[in-house]
Amino acid sequence: MALTNLPLTELEIFVRAADSGSLSEAGRMLGLAPAAASAALKRLETRLAARLMVRSTRSLRLTPEGERYYAYCRQALDALAEGARAVQVQREELSGALHVAAPSDIGRNALRRWLDEFQLLHPRLTVSLLLSDDVADIFREPIDVALRYGELKNSSLVARRLLDQHAVLCASPAYVAEHGAPQRPEDLARHNCLCFHLDGLPHRLWRFARGEESLEITVSGDRNANDGEVVRLWAIQGLGLAYKSRIDIADDLASGRLLALLGDWQTVSVPLNLVYPHRRHLSPNVRALSEFLEVRIRGG
Repeated sequence: MALTNLPLTELEIFVRAADSGSLSEAGRMLGLAPAAASAALKRLETRLAARLMVRSTRSLRLTPEGERYYAYCRQALDALAEGARAVQVQREELSGALHVAAPSDIGRNALRRWLDEFQLLHPRLTVSLLLSDDVADIFREPIDVALRYGELKNSSLVARRLLDQHAVLCASPAYVAEHGAPQRPEDLARHNCLCFHLDGLPHRLWRFARGEESLEITVSGDRNANDGEVVRLWAIQGLGLAYKSRIDIADDLASGRLLALLGDWQTVSVPLNLVYPHRRHLSPNVRALSEFLEVRIRGG
């Protein structure tokens, strides 16, 4: 038998025995007698021509060959389980309530459309979209999943990274026509900069890089808000420059309502994550939405 056609039960016995430290326990998990579990592991070792485990009456440990093989087996079994769950989700008729939290910009300008598409696929599902630029407390509020920018700080949450993107310095054509476009980050000192609140304070430190050169510019302006959508609308009105996530203003850039500035300078990279409480098994609703949004956000 080819090594790529190994019986799945033998791989499961090996992985479960390594996880539990007991062949008997591994067999019990799979409904096999201890002798059958031991025989399955022996067949696997014979096919591989390698000893994977050192066994005694009281202990079981992986050999160096077993440790290397375990990593591949664990990855393969996890992938198979994930595939089975994905197929199951596609075949299930999703229903019930799904509460989704998101920042204001991406919620109004992108997520709303994506959720409309998602509900067309799953008409028995009721979706609540909760928009706020404050960080929602998933444990205290009735939220199943949230979109968040930035690195995850709470270890009790799980983040599925959807996108890494750079911010965009932008302004309306009317603003550029009246005030000109900055040629270097230092030029921002003579421009009206529209600031968004982070942790209750205006985000006035805008970062730029080009090659080996890196600059942090403290900006100022006559308007700031704790709602990213308000900052976007001010920029469209021609009231100043904004420093926005590209996905939040993708339609504005495509339509020409906003222009990307300082294109030869790179801005800070901000990850976009899908965040949910740390659970071993996600609900079918959350899993289906996670996979759907990953495709949409990556442009599928």
